[in-house]
Amino acid sequence: MANAREIKKRMKAVGNIRRITKTMQMIATSRYARAQQAAVATKPYTEGVFELVTELAAKAGNVSHPLIDGPAGGPKGNEVVLVLASNRGLCGPYNGNVLRAALAYAREAGLYGPKKSRDGILEVSGKKAVAFFRFAGAKIDTVHSQFGDKPRYEDVEQLAESYMDRFVTGQISAVRVAYMRYISASRQKPEVMQLLPLKPPAKATDAGPKGPAVEYEFSPPPAELLKDLLPQTVKASLFQAFTDSVVSEHVSRMIAMKAATDNAGKMGKALQRKYNRARQSQITTELTEIISGAAALE
Repeated sequence: MANAREIKKRMKAVGNIRRITKTMQMIATSRYARAQQAAVATKPYTEGVFELVTELAAKAGNVSHPLIDGPAGGPKGNEVVLVLASNRGLCGPYNGNVLRAALAYAREAGLYGPKKSRDGILEVSGKKAVAFFRFAGAKIDTVHSQFGDKPRYEDVEQLAESYMDRFVTGQISAVRVAYMRYISASRQKPEVMQLLPLKPPAKATDAGPKGPAVEYEFSPPPAELLKDLLPQTVKASLFQAFTDSVVSEHVSRMIAMKAATDNAGKMGKALQRKYNRARQSQITTELTEIISGAAALE
């Protein structure tokens, strides 16, 4: 009977775990739906700003701006690497993929590891990133704990303005963001995005016959337009990275909890069969003992 009791306890524990993971799956699904709406709603604006800057730069000729060229005399500061991770676990490979991508870039760029050739500035958002880099022995310069699961545009805008001010004044040479880019519910990709300096748009090339040149008149001039559009591009790109990270975290947790729930269900069925066999064996043993005792009394 001790074996059957032990199996019964395991069945109860697995059932409790299944209820917990099922609840977490439902919560993650609800949060994912809200986060996806926010990420999808901001993406057309981000892409539209990029397209507008690209078209403006192509028509205006050579583009010169401090956010593209950097400060006069060239950047003198260190490069900033911002890593976006989650505050909680149980979200599958989400944190591991982002942190490995950030660490691989830091090693490749010579910011970390045995081949370190220059200093960098490491900034992180999320408790999992803090624990990871402390365990790896990397120095964390700044921890951004103000964003959480629902990053506000005002907070992201303040951080982007800080990066732009430090970049224009030469305090930092570049800003790169390691995050999980959300493509669809079934596909997320870890990425290290170059936030600053802004990459100048590539000039379009057309090998076909060229038509008559079209002259555009800008009002206000292109320099004034870029003065407003380029900072907006930086802000929108950084905010899109935060929203993509949040929705990727929720979809990863939703998938992980569904897999855990299914595995708990399979384990519960296997334990139920094992319990039935143990109980049947015990009943058979008891019947054999009763029959043997009755036969001995005859």
